[in-house]
Amino acid sequence: MMMMSDGALSQAEIDALLAGVDSGGGGGAATAVASSSFSQTEQTALIDFFNATLDAQSANLSKMTGAEVSLKDPQLTINGRDVFLEQLSETVTVVKADFNSGFPGEHLFLIPEDGAKAIASLMNKEENIELDEMAMSVIGEVVSQMVGHQITTLTNKTGNKSISSVSPDVSNVPRAVVALPSGDFAGITYQLDLGDGKNFSMWEVLGPSAALEIARALSGGGQQKQAGGAAAGIGGMNMGGMQMGMGGMGMGGGGMSLGPSNVQSVQFPNLMPHGGPQEAGNIGLIMDVYMEMTVELGRTRKLIKEILAMGEGTIIELDKLAGEPVDILVNHKLIAKGEVVVIDENFGVRVTEIVSPMERMSNMD
Repeated sequence: MMMMSDGALSQAEIDALLAGVDSGGGGGAATAVASSSFSQTEQTALIDFFNATLDAQSANLSKMTGAEVSLKDPQLTINGRDVFLEQLSETVTVVKADFNSGFPGEHLFLIPEDGAKAIASLMNKEENIELDEMAMSVIGEVVSQMVGHQITTLTNKTGNKSISSVSPDVSNVPRAVVALPSGDFAGITYQLDLGDGKNFSMWEVLGPSAALEIARALSGGGQQKQAGGAAAGIGGMNMGGMQMGMGGMGMGGGGMSLGPSNVQSVQFPNLMPHGGPQEAGNIGLIMDVYMEMTVELGRTRKLIKEILAMGEGTIIELDKLAGEPVDILVNHKLIAKGEVVVIDENFGVRVTEIVSPMERMSNMD
């Protein structure tokens, strides 16, 4: 049997290795971008974009939590992993929501553990909540709504209609193992006010390639380049050996003059983030996987002494009214409502309503 050598890694060496972790799995290739790659105009366009979303984001957060929530004072920095980690709390809830088309690249939100618990408590209307699977699912829904609004705003401002993101992936980890992009990336620090004196910092990270492409599109760099290329193509168009210049397209006197046309594309809001073709193909790999589906007639809460006193014949009153739809859950998550039916000699349930994502969040009690 082989024996381990005495050269085992110390805790300090392990921490040093963990500090070198990067995500490497974003929606696009991670390319090192120095802060000098961003012009002042591009940095201003980027921070103006995040400022422009604050009011709507605050209103959405207030609606979801039922509290007066405000998101304010975004501060933009362009730096690397070591500098960025210094501002994080010891444990953070990381929500990874990479852009997979439009401006592909890494995109994540980071919330202090206490802040994530406070958000989940407001959403679930429950104090002293733990960051279990249900609570992190709630955080994922919150970030999904935020990203959806950002995508709609980016679409309207840049004209890029192909922007989409992957479904949020939530984890709660020590800051030393947070998977951040390689190189210099864009970090936005917000102040999150949940009311009742609950104030937290919250961070958003854009990978180098995504940040630079978005900044250039917002500042007009990408559009100007495209327009310039189109003009050059028209000006130098070759038709069957005949060179056709822009100067030859106007006719003096009473002739026809072809001037620039004011053509604008119609912008439709992106209703919600959706996966690309690869994501749609990958779901086929799990189509034959079983999931637990249950039907819940109702719930109630009892003191321990009441539970211990139960015996045969005890009647337990539930929180559902007679004839009220029952809840249909998949892996303990509410997805639909229905009515109880009898099929031969077995109970069944007829689906009467599919629960929307917003309703799922409001029912997470």
